[in-house]
Order: sequence, then C-alpha cells, then structure tokens
Amino acid sequence: MSTRRLRSEDYNDYSSTDVTPEGSPPDGMNGFAHPESYQRFGETNGTTWYQTLIHLLKGNIGTGLLGLPLAVKNAGVLLGPLSLLVMGVVAVHCMGILVKCAHHFCNRFQKQFLDYGGAVMYGLEATPSACLRTHAIWGRRIVGLFLIITQLGFCCVYFVFLADNLKQVVSAANGTTNDCSPNRTVVMTPTMDSRLYMLSILPFVVLLTFIQNLKVLSIFSMLANVAMLGSLVVIYQYIVRDIPDPRNLPLAAAWKTYPLFFGTAIFAFEGIGVVLPLENKMKKPRQFPVILYVGMSIVTILYISLGVLGYLRFGADIQASITLNLPNCWLYQAVKLLFSFGIFFTYAVQFYVPAEIIIPPLVARVSERWGWLVNLLLRMALVCVTCVLAILIPRLDLVISLVGSVSSSALALIFPPLLEIATYYSEGMHPLVIAKDIAISLFGFVGFVVGTYEALVELVAPAATVVNATTVLVQ
Repeated sequence: MSTRRLRSEDYNDYSSTDVTPEGSPPDGMNGFAHPESYQRFGETNGTTWYQTLIHLLKGNIGTGLLGLPLAVKNAGVLLGPLSLLVMGVVAVHCMGILVKCAHHFCNRFQKQFLDYGGAVMYGLEATPSACLRTHAIWGRRIVGLFLIITQLGFCCVYFVFLADNLKQVVSAANGTTNDCSPNRTVVMTPTMDSRLYMLSILPFVVLLTFIQNLKVLSIFSMLANVAMLGSLVVIYQYIVRDIPDPRNLPLAAAWKTYPLFFGTAIFAFEGIGVVLPLENKMKKPRQFPVILYVGMSIVTILYISLGVLGYLRFGADIQASITLNLPNCWLYQAVKLLFSFGIFFTYAVQFYVPAEIIIPPLVARVSERWGWLVNLLLRMALVCVTCVLAILIPRLDLVISLVGSVSSSALALIFPPLLEIATYYSEGMHPLVIAKDIAISLFGFVGFVVGTYEALVELVAPAATVVNATTVLVQ
C-alpha cells in the first residue's frame, strides 16, 4: 500500500475533516442540503456487512468478558445481571446517538464521513454558546486523547493476558493429563517471569499491527472469533454442569464493591471507539445501524449469561478470570491457548483506532518517499509503549480499572448524550430527551468519580481480597 493511499484514504477518514471551526462549510451556514438529498455511498472496496459484524464483535469481546463472573459477585446474583443489562442498553443507545449525530453533520456539511472527534467538534460549533463555538476544536482533541488512553490501555491488558496464559500453560505442562476432575491438583513447574513472556510476544504483535487493511484484518478476526467461540463453548459446557444451590449467594453485594463491578462492566463494553471507523469503511454504510444493534445484542446476552453462570458455578471462589477456575487438563489448557489466540488478533482491531489518530499527522510531516518507513516505525513504537507499560505496572488490573473508569465512562456514557444535546438543542428538543441525556451523563460521571476513587484507594492501600484476585489475573 502506497503512502499516498495511506494519507488520502486510510488516514483522513478518521483523523481530519475538510471543514474546521475556523473554516466555513460549502455555500455558507445556510446552504445545507436537505436530508433527502444526502446519501452515504461508502467505499467501492469497503467491508461487507458480515466483515463489519465480525469486527464489531471482536472490538467488544475480549478479556473483560472473562472477568464478568467476578463482576457479578461484586454486585450480587440479582443486581449484577440487571445492572449489566441496563449498562448494555445504555451503552448501545449511546453508540446509536454517536452514529446519528455523525450522520447529521455529514448531511449538513455534505461530508462522506466523520470520526468521533469530528462529530464532537461540530457539535460544539452548533451550540448557542459563543465560548464553546470558539473552542470547538478542543472537542476533537479531548476525544482523541480519551480514545488513545482507552484503546492503548486495552492493548496493555492484552499483553498481560497473553503472557499470563502462556505462563500458566507452560508451568502446568509437565503435570497436565487427560483427567479433568476438578479435585485434581497439578504441581506448577517454575518457569520464566511473565514479563519475559511479554517480550517474547512483542515481535509478533509488532508484525500484526503492520497490517493496516480492515479487509485483511477481517480474515484474522474471523479466525479469532472461531477460536474464542470454541473456547466459550467449552467454558459454557463446564460451568452449566453441577451448579450448586444458588440460594446461599447474596442477591445484592455490599455497596462498597459495586464500583469494582462498574469498572469491570464498562471495561467490557469497550467498543464505542471502533463504531464510526467500522461504519466509515463499509461498502454499504446504511446497513450499519442494523449491524450495530444485532451485534451488541449478541454481546450483551453473552456478557450476562457468562457472568451469571460463572458466578453460580463457582460462587465465592470465582477468580479474576474464569479460565483460572477450570481444571488443569489438556482440554482446558487448550481453552486458554485458543482464547489467547483470539485476544492476539483482537489487539490489532483495538490498536487500529489510536494508530489512526496519532500516526497520520506525523507521517504528513515527512516526504512521501519516507512516509511508509515512518508509518511502520511509529506503529512499532506504539506497540512497544503498551508492552513497556504492561511490564512496568505491577497491578495492571487496577490501572486498567482506573483507565476504564475515566476514559471508558467518558467515551461510552458521558460524551454521546451531551453531543446529542449540543447537536439538536438549537433545532428544538423534547424536554424528556434532554432529561434522558442528562441522566445518562450523570450516571457515567458518578461511575467515573466513584470508580476512579476506588481504583486509587486500592492502588494505595489494597484490600486482601482484591490483592488475591489481582495476583491470579496478572501474575
């Protein structure tokens, strides 16, 4: 792929717009076309609906899924699934708001597509406030910063997850048999530190991120989906057997642990950053709303079912990752490897968003002759940053919880409702819609404040139960 193609097709779609707050749209502010004259033609070589659905599922199903049984424990066997359902509905609704507002400004400015930051920028420019209109460009910058922090934070978790699973498989290799009895004990053989596993994985992840075409990535995403689907089937068939009496489990856990549930849940619903890039790259973008609701319905059902069944099966003994509760036999060791295979390719999908924000402006500063080399070097540097952070931060689960509470809450819950108000307030909005948007933003803000506070408290003075869960996950 040439540097010219990277700049004009792949990059500008997400990192820049033709019209800025300092500029003027075609034909002036009163020259917008009518909605019926606006069409989204998509790209001739864009992704199909099936490829887009694959990317959407891969962008949302990751390591957070395996931690949901512990999240349900932190909320309660009744309150947990109800809260997951509410958060899923709200998160999907906010994704729909983001797509709707982006389409609105594409219509007004006769643009083919907009990214998250561009939609927020134009939303601020549409507000009655002169101050917000003047500083509208900061909307794009703030969203870009939150996207970078969130997506690269997920990439750090993937490094830890891959290293820990490989280490566990290698440590138990000598004692692993075909006996899958849950009462069987396997003596773990000492092996190299998990941080060395991260360094061993690094070159392969770097090579993976050199793939910049979503259609090519869809092939790997499909393989990853198959691997993770196979792993989930095996996990489900194990946890549905011999479920003990659930009457001893609390319907609602202590409120002090609920912020831990919120952090894990909002981390699990991690896909809003890939929504507009996926829609922008579709061959038929008008199909995307249906794909979004179908895909996220599948994700929400999967989250609730695994979280509830996992907690019912293991009760108070549930660990930070449900795979760690599985017996140490070849079948379930293969589950860890298969899920790791899927997470490996999920890294590329999550990395796509921050790369499209950071790299294009830097590549544009060099000549076209060296653009391809600078592009690859920057990708390698970003991957190395995520690997180094995963190595240096000893309690990565709490750091990711902090990143999730701050960035994911803002991107998934706080910004989209405020964007809807900014976009449509001048055109007239029903008071109930305004109240709904304010309520969602307040919900996200409360989760941001409380989740951040609890994460910081645990980082400074960890509780014994959390330390135990953390040690299991990021050992």
